[in-house]
Amino acid sequence: MRVPYRSTPIPINSIKRQRPMKGIALGLALALYSFAPWGWTQNVGITDKTIRIGANMPLEGDTRTNGLALKRGIEAALSNQSVQGRRIEFVVINDFYDPAKSLDAVKQLIDQGVFLMLGGYGTPTTKAVLPVLAENKIPALGFYTGAAFTGPGDVLNFRASYASEVESVVGAALAAGVNPAEVCGYAQNDAYGMSGIKGLRAALAKHPSAAPIVAKLDQILDMPGDNPARNNVGPVGVYQRDTVNAREGYTSLKNWETSSSNRCRLVTIAATYKPAAEFMAYARYKGEPWIFSTSSNASGNTMKSLLKERGITDKFVTTQIVPSLDSPLPVVAEARKALGRNLDYVSLEGYIIGKLFLAIMQAIDGPPTRESFLKAAHRQPYDIGGVKVDFTAGNQGSSFVLLTYLKDGEFVPVKPGDLESLFKQ
Repeated sequence: MRVPYRSTPIPINSIKRQRPMKGIALGLALALYSFAPWGWTQNVGITDKTIRIGANMPLEGDTRTNGLALKRGIEAALSNQSVQGRRIEFVVINDFYDPAKSLDAVKQLIDQGVFLMLGGYGTPTTKAVLPVLAENKIPALGFYTGAAFTGPGDVLNFRASYASEVESVVGAALAAGVNPAEVCGYAQNDAYGMSGIKGLRAALAKHPSAAPIVAKLDQILDMPGDNPARNNVGPVGVYQRDTVNAREGYTSLKNWETSSSNRCRLVTIAATYKPAAEFMAYARYKGEPWIFSTSSNASGNTMKSLLKERGITDKFVTTQIVPSLDSPLPVVAEARKALGRNLDYVSLEGYIIGKLFLAIMQAIDGPPTRESFLKAAHRQPYDIGGVKVDFTAGNQGSSFVLLTYLKDGEFVPVKPGDLESLFKQ
């Protein structure tokens, strides 16, 4: 049986008003009621039979592949599950990966009375909705963004940050013999893209010789506004969100190579699928020998197909924030069984955060409320079938990053020495 969906609100149980009682009878009734398991009113999103949670995701448009995969994974985890005898209702509203539509979707979910938000998708969309969630005291768990938001409101991040993903790749490249001056970046010109550049900065800042480059990256990161002129400043090329034009960003990197007398050996990309693929294809068309890398939100089967269409079959590294799909870990085995052919890295992430939600709910002492949920989340670490999640020290649950590279048309986990061989080609 699939997790039920409804497009109209379910009335939240309410306490009917009783005729006024007098004297001792009223006092006794109030005293007795104070010990009732649910108190005077029920928590929003909780009824005697259901727990309603929500999400805004792109179910149509260019990013629908990820949105649908995330939704499938969460559904599979919640299917046939209950907490304290209550079945889970997971209500998803399509937002087309558009911040304005995300706000509308979240307001609809608030009107429908959701207990919390689970697995919302995207950095700009998350940035748009967090203030509204905070205003309504609705927790956010496991949003598909690596921007590592700390607020406003109660935000519980499962996935490692984009900065951590980029730092892992750059660190591995430097360990394989790449010079700090040979690492460049290509990014979406917004908070999402700059989170990747922060990872680049963090990795280079560990090397004293890279101080002049770090200063250039700071100059780029400190620029205000939604789409500032970040090209032609340092080892970074940018493109505007919702576009795929790679020429300006590519030219920025070539200008950096000329001005710095260095070449880009690794270009770490913080972009969505199509802009990333178009940039790589354009650079290959120009004859660049660059090795590329992307973060988890621009990898997997969709990226593999885009690269194949453009004739790119090698020199590509990517990161994931969940274990490999053939991992023997119990949660991955469960996901393989539940999702079958639909298992990919995004649906696996959805499956894990769905299981994480259930684990936290089941750890609540007493009635399920938003406050008790947050207390349970921060009280102890969780083992989700071999995946460790720990909110005891803050709102970042996992720092796990898996490196993979494209080999014979498939993404395979990086082994010791793989990147060294790759960068010697």
